[in-house]
Amino acid sequence: MTQKRTKLVVGNWKLNGSQELASEFNKTLSEQQFGSAQVGVCPPYTLLSQLKSEGFLLGAQDVSANDSGAFTGETAASMLKDVGVQLVIVGHSERRTYHAESDELVAQKTAKAISAGLTPIVCFGESEDIRDAGSYIEFCINQVAVVLNALGEEQFALCVLAYEPVWAIGTGKTASPEQAQEVHEKVRAFLAQRSTGLAASMKILYGGSVKGANAEELFNQADVDGGLIGGASLKADEFLKICLAAK
Repeated sequence: MTQKRTKLVVGNWKLNGSQELASEFNKTLSEQQFGSAQVGVCPPYTLLSQLKSEGFLLGAQDVSANDSGAFTGETAASMLKDVGVQLVIVGHSERRTYHAESDELVAQKTAKAISAGLTPIVCFGESEDIRDAGSYIEFCINQVAVVLNALGEEQFALCVLAYEPVWAIGTGKTASPEQAQEVHEKVRAFLAQRSTGLAASMKILYGGSVKGANAEELFNQADVDGGLIGGASLKADEFLKICLAAK
């Protein structure tokens, strides 16, 4: 697809961070201009109130599939919206692996996020075994298809997608720009079968050991629209390099 899409770079702090780090990010990112690119940060829930700079979007790392009730430890989409959250990561590989989240549950959470006015970042990606077996394209497309079929094209168009090859998360391995582009291109081609407009406008981020040193080459791929950044987003200077690569 040749349509120009605005780049988006989102930092996922996972179970890390402090008030000191939040203050550093507020200062570092608010002093920068990213052109047409957008930047977001997803800290742990306890730091959401500390990260409220006008220089970036505020995101959460997960959302409940429930609106309210006896669900100890969960946080509803409306509650996130109430404290200024704009983005929310849904279906991260760590949630799928450690909490047995199914594609169907990911679809439910995505719907709740959209209903509250949040932009869900819907993650998908294959394990090393699936890649080695050669079925990774079909696997990734199926994960995306479950959410698309549950939401319908109009609601799905409000999402952002994030390809995160599980074998490249926290391992030091990184998909080559060509490997990332292949999956992004195939997923976009699948979306085009449903709607060319949807495919052309959909942001598909890459997540998997992105660093300042490789960000520009990854982001220059035709179908890579930015990044979902893990460990490198915990260092303000390194994350800034990645963000500027999207500029």
